[in-house]
Amino acid sequence: MAFSNEKELAFIFGLLGNIVSFLVFLAPIPTFYAIFKKKSSDGYQSIPYVVALSSASLLLYYGVLKTNATMIISINAIGIVIELTYLILFLIYASTKEKGPQRVDAVGWICAAFNLAVFAAPLSIMRRVIKTKSVEFMPFTLSFFLTLCATAWFFYGLFVKDMFIALPNTLGFLFGIAQMILYMIYKYGNKKLAETDKGSNQQEVSLDMEKMASISSAQQHPTSQHQPQVTAGKPVESSNV
Repeated sequence: MAFSNEKELAFIFGLLGNIVSFLVFLAPIPTFYAIFKKKSSDGYQSIPYVVALSSASLLLYYGVLKTNATMIISINAIGIVIELTYLILFLIYASTKEKGPQRVDAVGWICAAFNLAVFAAPLSIMRRVIKTKSVEFMPFTLSFFLTLCATAWFFYGLFVKDMFIALPNTLGFLFGIAQMILYMIYKYGNKKLAETDKGSNQQEVSLDMEKMASISSAQQHPTSQHQPQVTAGKPVESSNV
C-alpha cells in the first residue's frame, strides 16, 4: 500500500520509533532482576542509565520547544521515569562501601545533564534573534554574567579535577560567547539600519515639503494673472513704436 500523505508516513514511523525506543528502555530489566535477586549492584555501572536519562531529558526539552512533537515528548517522558527507576534501584542495592562513590557518580551525571539543559535553553532565543534580527528578547547582561559564571565554575572544576562541574560549564562558556557575539552583531546592525531608515525618511520629508511649497506657490500666483485680459467688444490696441 502506497502512502502519498507525508503526515501519515511521519505518524507510522514515529509510532514505530516509539515502540522500538520503549523496548530499548525495557532492555535492562534482566540486569536489574539479577541485581534484585543478589540484593547487590556490585560489578555493574550506573553510567549507561545516567546517559540514557540525560538523553531522554534533553529530547523531552527539545520536544517541548518544538511544535507538533507529541511522539518525541511521549516516549522520552516514559524513558525518564524508567531510567530514574533503574538508578534508584541501582543505588538501593549498592553495597555500603560502594554507595558513596556510586551515588557521587550517579548524581554527578544527573547534575551535568541538567546543567547542559540549562545552558542549552538559550538556543531557542538565539534562533529567534537570528530570525527577527532583534536582540529585544536576549538581554546582554544575562548573557554576560552567565558566561562569567560558567568560566569561574569551569576553572574550579578543572583545578579540583571534577568533570561533572567542568564539562557542562565548558558548553555554558561557548554558548555565552555565542550569545554575546550575536548581540553585538544585531545590536549595532539594527542601529545602522535605523540610521539609514532615519536618513531616508528625512529625505522623503524634505521632498514632500518641496512639493507642497511648489503647489502652494502655484496656487498663490496662477498663470492666468500674467496674461493680458481682453474686454469683450473692444479690440486690443497695439502700441506704436
